[in-house]
Amino acid sequence: MDGAYDLNLRHLRMLSIIAENGSLSAAAKAASISQPALTQALAKLELAFGTALFDRTAAGVIPTASGRRVLQRVERALRSFAQACRRCARNTPAGQFENYLTTTHVRGLMALAEAGSFLRAADEAGVSVPSLHRAVRDLEKVSGTALVERRGRGVGLTRAGAKLARGFTIAVTELGAAIEETIDGGGRLSIGAMALSRSQLLPATLAELLRERPDIRVDVIEGSYLELVELLRSGRIDILIGALRDAPGRDLLQEPLFTDRLTIIGRAEHPLAGTFAGFDQLAEHSWIVARRASGLLDRWQQMFDRSNKARPEAPIQCGSVALIRGLLLRTDFLTLLSTDQVRSEIEAGTLVRIESEVPDTMRTIGAITRRDWFPTKLQEAFMVALRRTGREAIHG
Repeated sequence: MDGAYDLNLRHLRMLSIIAENGSLSAAAKAASISQPALTQALAKLELAFGTALFDRTAAGVIPTASGRRVLQRVERALRSFAQACRRCARNTPAGQFENYLTTTHVRGLMALAEAGSFLRAADEAGVSVPSLHRAVRDLEKVSGTALVERRGRGVGLTRAGAKLARGFTIAVTELGAAIEETIDGGGRLSIGAMALSRSQLLPATLAELLRERPDIRVDVIEGSYLELVELLRSGRIDILIGALRDAPGRDLLQEPLFTDRLTIIGRAEHPLAGTFAGFDQLAEHSWIVARRASGLLDRWQQMFDRSNKARPEAPIQCGSVALIRGLLLRTDFLTLLSTDQVRSEIEAGTLVRIESEVPDTMRTIGAITRRDWFPTKLQEAFMVALRRTGREAIHG
């Protein structure tokens, strides 16, 4: 993503003007700059993207194959910048804010959003603290909006500042993807992994993809839905994999892959192992449940609520399957999990399914992306491998 900050936003705006006019001289006239200045700006962009963006012909210029792809991403990035500026601007024409914006402003605000202090943010952005202060003050002045507020010993973004930073992040992600695709074929992938995807689905998918593309770089970020969905919305992760939601939001797109069965799990020596337990017997034992505001916790609660039974004691809330497995093996706790998440222990005979009058709970596992997502070729290849792995899970 760092390479995106070396791009000049004013130069990027020239690309669509060149494509629309079909010649450098006509584009220079439309942009009200000299043709040598436009030619120099284009040369700098082609150097930054590592490819020729236009073919020069006797009739004018036309985008190359890679140039068309870059143009798409640049237009999407500039649209994100524009939308973020329009939402933020107060008493200021949105176009004035948008046209004033530079990558220095963008990098400064994004670094401040991450760091929580001007000192750390300046170090992250590679600028002096006074320069960062000046960049943020410039943004506040031209937008007419407070973007930063004091929080104890540090600083944080206001609500308007956070929205602006999110729009900036999506735009910079698009520019970073454009550079990666032209320079190294888009060899970077960022995946958000909820609990179930980590045990079978994601490892199998990545193993298949790595056989075809051993040169790729993959960043897997683990967490709950609530933790990861905001990273997805801001463009910091490309794809979120796990249990799908009933109401994900209009900005998100869900793709089902297979249906997973949740069942009650306990250790092989559990008093209920080998029996057919009723609700009352299940309620006599303590449970390990998922963390608050998770789909799995909701399903556990509904399991008892729909039967008009009191919920059992659940003193431990945990999102780590490894920790849950360790506790189950050493105690008489029960939990609600997919058998895929503890397959090795079930095959080894150390953990078992607890048969009961409680019906198994079904949930749909799939991929969640932004509705306006424009995947790189690598991301498309990952989705193809993911769908194949999902089909194998259905038939396997």
